Amino acid sequence: MTIDETASAISRTSPDVIVQGLSRLLVEWKLSAANVNELQIQVERYIGNSWISDDSTHAAVDALWSAFCKTAIGCIGGMSINERLYHFGLLEMFDNASSSHAREVIYAKLLAVQM
Repeated sequence: MTIDETASAISRTSPDVIVQGLSRLLVEWKLSAANVNELQIQVERYIGNSWISDDSTHAAVDALWSAFCKTAIGCIGGMSINERLYHFGLLEMFDNASSSHAREVIYAKLLAVQM
């Protein structure tokens, strides 16, 4: 599951303002300076410190986030740069990067070492 698919699935769970805010946080992360580890901390803090209107929605959101963590964040160390770009929705941004510095920023965001 990609970050965009996760954000979309979370958004569909409920019209709750907190749920919609979490979905936006995931999408907006791509444009932020935060790396993958910081994303995980932000999302888990958001989920833990926010009051989602009902328990079943909270459980669904938590399950979606946990699935993304397991397949993307938890496995990032064994992924190629292309896999990282795909899972975190940054392929187009990387391909359109206008300089080597812009690509280095994306590498750092994805905890990748440029070879």
